[in-house]
Amino acid sequence: MTATDEPDSGGSPVVYDLDSDCTVEDVETGQRYHATVNGVVDYGVFVDLSDSVSGLAHESTYDGSYAVGDDLVVELTELGDQLGETVHVEGEVVQIKQTGGPTIFHVSDETGVIPCAAFEDAGVRAYPEVEIDDVVRVTGMVEERDNALQVEVDSLDVLEGEEAEDVHDRLAAAFEERAEPHDVEPLVEWPALTQMFPDLEEVAKQLRRTVLESRPIRVRHHADGDGMCASIPVQLALEKFIEETHQDPEAKRHLFKRLPSKAPFYEMEDVTRDLNFALEDQARHGQKLPLLLMLDNGSTAEDVPAYKNLAHYDIPIVVVDHHHPDPEAVEPYVDAHVNPYLYDEDYRITTGMMCVELARMIWPDITEELRHVPAVAGISDRSKADAMADYVELAEAEGYEESFLQDVGEALDYEAHWLKYDAGRNLINDVLNVGADSEARHRELVEFLAETAEAEAHLYRIDVENHAHRFTYPAPGKTTGEIHDRKVQETGEPVITIGYGPDFAVLRSDGVRLDIPEMVSELNEEVVGGGVSGGGHLVVGSIKFVPGMREEVLDALVEKMADAELDEELQSTTVGHEQND
Repeated sequence: MTATDEPDSGGSPVVYDLDSDCTVEDVETGQRYHATVNGVVDYGVFVDLSDSVSGLAHESTYDGSYAVGDDLVVELTELGDQLGETVHVEGEVVQIKQTGGPTIFHVSDETGVIPCAAFEDAGVRAYPEVEIDDVVRVTGMVEERDNALQVEVDSLDVLEGEEAEDVHDRLAAAFEERAEPHDVEPLVEWPALTQMFPDLEEVAKQLRRTVLESRPIRVRHHADGDGMCASIPVQLALEKFIEETHQDPEAKRHLFKRLPSKAPFYEMEDVTRDLNFALEDQARHGQKLPLLLMLDNGSTAEDVPAYKNLAHYDIPIVVVDHHHPDPEAVEPYVDAHVNPYLYDEDYRITTGMMCVELARMIWPDITEELRHVPAVAGISDRSKADAMADYVELAEAEGYEESFLQDVGEALDYEAHWLKYDAGRNLINDVLNVGADSEARHRELVEFLAETAEAEAHLYRIDVENHAHRFTYPAPGKTTGEIHDRKVQETGEPVITIGYGPDFAVLRSDGVRLDIPEMVSELNEEVVGGGVSGGGHLVVGSIKFVPGMREEVLDALVEKMADAELDEELQSTTVGHEQND
């Protein structure tokens, strides 16, 4: 800000007197405002424009002197207007990174996060007394580095007492305002989903605030079509918000990571890897520990052992999922949990459908890129919701015929199989056509992958354990699903399909009222030494067991399924066993 009493060339300037409730979103660069001095330092005065809008008027911009409580007129400027000039920044240290040259302090103020480079000696930590979360005042020159702004530090002081408290309160008010999610209208009229909007808005607010606080976000999602339809839109939205709030061009790479999970729950292997990387990033790059965002996963008791591992660290957990939940087991460990079953709904509301709305709440400008995604999510997870017709119609209006939407889902599943634990960011973006840069390549890629997947699926539809190659497409779940669908079409009757291998079984059911998570829990208790674990939806899931106990586990599983009730309109049950590895 600059202090000024001079009228502009057009006569008397307009000077705005802000209401006390006004925020930084209500002010505009180049405009003049009434201000009140709230602090005096050697190099200028700190002023308040409202309860949550404050700034510094440098001594070079005014004559005379001011005292606390004095009124003056200021003109609003930005860092971008002061390239090559000395500025003063008050904020919170959110990251400290030691390079081979300077120490980089990332300082967050009301407008965003800016890197401040301080040099003591090559590779030597400057200002070693400064720690993450300290409130500081930085004075330095604004320079451009890697097409972004950076402050070359002349001095850096840790604020204490009332000064620190004032800055902290100012930042808290600004963060609260900037973290608010956008108010969006649902893509289709569907009360079952719309009733979940308040909880989704709270998640959006927590994620936006996490970005403002420069805490990394680590996403774990189920490695299937719906999981990708959930995670890719959220990734795009959060990266847009990171770019807006952080001057460091590398911020979105450091602050957001997306990784698939092969199992329908958070495995110990995954949590151990995630925790190890988080601690390494904290030690090497001075980052805060991350927030864990579980998408299309994370709602069941099988996730709890992994959550218990994270409970020893400052790692918040947020879950958006549509698998049948165990809220009493999960919710003591999570900060937020959104699941349609908690609203007396079910898996027909897929995680991809929820997360498209979540992404729009974070960054609504990406809406045009996402209109086809809920339809792909529903087709991928075989949603039978009435709203599927509306989602397909919405996608068709964007040029996506229903057969092509099915191909997109097929291509996503195919790539998920081969990517294994790799996020495959650019490839998956091209397949889903979100954050991609070539419509033609998207079409060609989907057609190629869908045709390849279909050819391989037809080849391995019989006796796959004894006659199919291992570790190739289709995966056990895909094979079992294909066989199951064919038997449903052939018989027109209720069907349960069990596809099993040496130490696992994949379960599919139509027309039978199963509760697979409950069955898994009972089998674990009843089959001593079976080591049974797993879960999923009520009628779709997978289990693992000790190889030597396979027959005992499967026999007990079949007995439980034989006792299951049919849907009212169906009259008989077929139990099919298809070997699978």
